[in-house]
Amino acid sequence: MPGQYRLGLDVLAEEAKELVDLGIPAVLLFGLPEAKDERGSGAWARDGIVQEAIRRLKEARPELLVIGDVCLCEYTSHGHCGVLTATGDVDNDATLPLLSETAVSLVEAGCDIIAPSDMMDGRVGAIRAALDSAGYVNTPILSYAAKFASAFYGPFREAADSAPQFGDRRGYQMDPANARMALDEVLTDLGEGADMVMVKPALPYLDVIRQVRDAVEAPVAAYNVSGEYSMLMAAVQNGWLEEARAIDETLTSIRRAGADIVITYHAKQWVRSKQ
Repeated sequence: MPGQYRLGLDVLAEEAKELVDLGIPAVLLFGLPEAKDERGSGAWARDGIVQEAIRRLKEARPELLVIGDVCLCEYTSHGHCGVLTATGDVDNDATLPLLSETAVSLVEAGCDIIAPSDMMDGRVGAIRAALDSAGYVNTPILSYAAKFASAFYGPFREAADSAPQFGDRRGYQMDPANARMALDEVLTDLGEGADMVMVKPALPYLDVIRQVRDAVEAPVAAYNVSGEYSMLMAAVQNGWLEEARAIDETLTSIRRAGADIVITYHAKQWVRSKQ
């Protein structure tokens, strides 16, 4: 992923200043813990890497909106998004309390928006109840509601060291061919208390973004994922595409499909191309 870096805590203040100066309003955080275990306990540790990153970003630039991804895959030794049963299957119900604890710990650290990406059934309702019980009744939830089992996540999984050690995630992420189920998932998450919903990836699912936009009043986000970024940048580096125009056309297509919010690795490039 040319131009993308894993940042240490010591440079976050500088990064926050640059983002605010560029007019980029928000960041979505993912963490690389020093150690992993079967339960992914680093996800909800009060001194965890993301929790500390949130504190430093907020101290440096309080106006920068911080979104906290909630999932266990970066923290589990097996790389799956939830805890496992004795037979190696993801235990949906046993995972929900851990996701809820993670969400509360992120908000305690200063996170503005909680974004569950695990795709466990019932996780939005569980997280909403946990946040409300902890007194965070006004903290919004941006749900990865329609997250597909995509081939376009590869570069991120390598960067975040979060690829499954066995099997895959098709048991709990969505079938790329099933657009109707995507809308069902969106409506379910809104019914459980989500304030915003996301479609991920973006470019292969522009039709899904449009269907969701037409069906709901809630804000719709789209995640322009790592594989989409890397594919475009590889063509740029080979001289096949003009960088600024290709990025602008890509992001415009996502907005045209109906996304109110675009999450993209191209953010700095796009802003600079407009200056």
